[in-house]
Amino acid sequence: MKKPSTAYDGGFDEIQRRFAQMLEDGRHIFDAAANALVGGTDPEVIRKDLFATDRRINSTEQEIRRMIVINGTVHGAQNFPSLLVTMSVAKDAERIGDYAKNIFDLAADRARLGKDEHPRLVSLKDRISKLLVRARYLYEQEDEQAARELLGECDKLEDECDEGMRRALAADHNASADALAYRYFKRVVSHTANVATALVMPLDMLDFFDEDDD
Repeated sequence: MKKPSTAYDGGFDEIQRRFAQMLEDGRHIFDAAANALVGGTDPEVIRKDLFATDRRINSTEQEIRRMIVINGTVHGAQNFPSLLVTMSVAKDAERIGDYAKNIFDLAADRARLGKDEHPRLVSLKDRISKLLVRARYLYEQEDEQAARELLGECDKLEDECDEGMRRALAADHNASADALAYRYFKRVVSHTANVATALVMPLDMLDFFDEDDD
């Protein structure tokens, strides 16, 4: 996502700064929720902070939308592509927060993960957390090559989550918690990938970087 070259660049810089904060907040609540699910953190200890952070993510998205309207009104069509991209990826950042809440709900409900799946989910959690950190860095640096590498890693993590869901669905015992955990983890990865597409795909192809694989 290239910054528009206009006299109102300061406004777009502020939009980018707030979006980067959304990504950081998303990483924070994903870590908190996933640690409660797979790491033993007491969900009640993190509940207040987690939901306060999610409200901040939602508020920041609303602020970004208002700023996009102002920027578009001031500069018209010349900034529309960049502003539309920002609108799209801000929704992805907001959805990361939503899936973190889903993960938290599993933990709060004392969902029991399978003993074989638990270490796999711990490993996934650690890699997804690092992925979220990298997504913010590559976004701030507008690093196209790093974005392509991240998309490749997202693809592999999504496949791993799919395989975990297939194991859970085929299990001869109740593995619903495992299936849901893999599903929510995959959605966090998918929305992180969508953020990266902003740096490597044209506007009309946002969110569709892996459609050919289907």
